[in-house]
Amino acid sequence: MTDRYAAFRALHRPGRPLLLPNAWDHASGAALAAAGHPAVGTTSLGVAASAGRPDGTGATAAETLRLAALLVRLPVLVTVDVEAGFGDDPDAVARYVARLAALGVVGINLEDGRPDGSLADPAAVAATITAVKARTPAVFVNARTDTWWLRTPDPLGQALLRARAYRRAGADGVFVPGVSDPDAVRTLAARVDAPLNVLAQPGGPDLDTLGRLGVARVSTGSLLFRAALAAVRATVEAVRAGTDPGPGIPSYADVQEMTATRRP
Repeated sequence: MTDRYAAFRALHRPGRPLLLPNAWDHASGAALAAAGHPAVGTTSLGVAASAGRPDGTGATAAETLRLAALLVRLPVLVTVDVEAGFGDDPDAVARYVARLAALGVVGINLEDGRPDGSLADPAAVAATITAVKARTPAVFVNARTDTWWLRTPDPLGQALLRARAYRRAGADGVFVPGVSDPDAVRTLAARVDAPLNVLAQPGGPDLDTLGRLGVARVSTGSLLFRAALAAVRATVEAVRAGTDPGPGIPSYADVQEMTATRRP
């Protein structure tokens, strides 16, 4: 298992960022594995919406665990979005992450945004990170700060302050979703002493540009899930209009083969 943790860490190369696609069920994870991605994450929005639950409220701990158990059977490294940890007690969060690690998960995302639109006390988030690393030291903890996501005043200054606190607590990487200004990304990459993770955003810098800015990991977040919903609507409308739904749709046999893939 240690080799898998090391392999995941090695994928975080500033200047040559890991493109991390995010799955919401076994089929989407299998499709991404079949496309050759070395690692797959989960999207909390996709997991929650698929279960008919709200995102970011800590309501999908069981669904997330079940999905992780399916994804680790695929020939990819798996990192899991655990929202804010599905609880406020650091030891309880650490026990939950240990269950993920026992399944074969190599990393987690842990966020500081809260459902009411506020940011958690950084000391409380740091305590949770410390508890997680004490129990499962090899797990890659990607500490997410939502200073841009929640439009806080001085998002860059707040992100740097929080990144330092989370790193001191043991975080292995820092995730700043929502930032797209090249100067801000460059500053974060230069001043955060850990692999910087940002979100792929339509209209934002492309993968090569983010690499030149020093980014080490680019996540798709909920983008693929939302694009899949758009494709569902577009396809059924094409059928209703009597037009060709278009090329690229996998056949029944293709899906059967893709989703039967298992880790060697």
